[in-house]
Amino acid sequence: MNPRPDIWLVAIGLSLGPAVSNGLARFAYGLILPAMQADIGWNYTQAGWLNTANASGYLVGALATLALIDRLGARRLFTLGIFVTPFALLGSAGFADLWVQSCFRIAAGIAGAAIFISGGAMAAMLFRDDPERNALAISVYFGGGGLGMIASGAVIPVYLDAFGAAQWPTAWLYLGVLSGLAVVPAFLAVRRCPEPLTVQKGAGQPLPLRSLALATVGYFLFAVGYIVYLTFLVAFMGEADAQAPLVAVAWTLLGLGVIVASFLWRRLLARSFGGGALSLACLATGCATLLPLALPEAQLALIISVSLFGLSFFIAPTAMTNFARKNLDQALWGRAVAMFTTVFAAGQIVGPTAAGLISDSTGALSAGMTAAGFILLLGAAIAVLQRPLPRVLDPLE
Repeated sequence: MNPRPDIWLVAIGLSLGPAVSNGLARFAYGLILPAMQADIGWNYTQAGWLNTANASGYLVGALATLALIDRLGARRLFTLGIFVTPFALLGSAGFADLWVQSCFRIAAGIAGAAIFISGGAMAAMLFRDDPERNALAISVYFGGGGLGMIASGAVIPVYLDAFGAAQWPTAWLYLGVLSGLAVVPAFLAVRRCPEPLTVQKGAGQPLPLRSLALATVGYFLFAVGYIVYLTFLVAFMGEADAQAPLVAVAWTLLGLGVIVASFLWRRLLARSFGGGALSLACLATGCATLLPLALPEAQLALIISVSLFGLSFFIAPTAMTNFARKNLDQALWGRAVAMFTTVFAAGQIVGPTAAGLISDSTGALSAGMTAAGFILLLGAAIAVLQRPLPRVLDPLE
């Protein structure tokens, strides 16, 4: 029997969640950063701070979501987040003050965490009795982040190039309107999605923190490094005199990579029980970060960089979830995901501001991005040492 087509419509509707929370509310700031920096006069530390503020909000939102999801339900939290995010983006259009901007970026981070975590829980409920279609539905969900990147990247660079850096508020308005357009279809999808089952807390059963240490450290370093690339890539391209159409193509390729990545990595993830998948994600993103720095005049190097990065960076969270499911008792999955989410958010908090400080102190944006690239390679070297835990689930269990 063929699956009901409306279930796929639900999956597509849910995928608008990552499109909003990640593609528009988190990553698209990198497209607007150079214009705000030029018009307002920020240095790299100040510019990086706004993504640190967003990541701080994400940390708060993630902890709140994990604490409230069993009480309020994933559907309610997702709906709240998808309604709040457009207002946070629209608010960013109205103020040039760094600290007011920070408040809106924090709000977007809190709402984005509610969307991303709750939506993932609901996507995992689709086709529960069909593992192959369930995995495909989850891939469709995460691919939504790429859709948001394409929608923003295809328009904002060309618009700001045509009308000038002072038009950065209009770019925020565009993001707010796009996210607003996603509200109704996402809400309709949520109404037709089953509420996820209550998560088992594993009370009294501690996480084997020492056994998870290598993967956890590798994941933290990944978070530190990857967000620097997405925050400062467009600014780096601007310093290299890249034209707006090339910037638009680069960001669109990032988004396309996100959409197809889950499909390309499925077999590797299925076979990975230790830190191998995370290590490869760190290695690929690290090489992608360093390549255009080594060959700053070569457009082909940039195209390869964004393509490789897009195909790799969304896989790290999937790899960590995969690692937890294969190595821990089911009662510990929720706590493990909570810990990994906290570590990831902490890394995102550190990365942008640290890279900005390095760039300001050296006078070269490439210095901060180079540091991020080597941090990603260090993450790969550490993660590959993570071995499966003694208690490994049978693949058919």
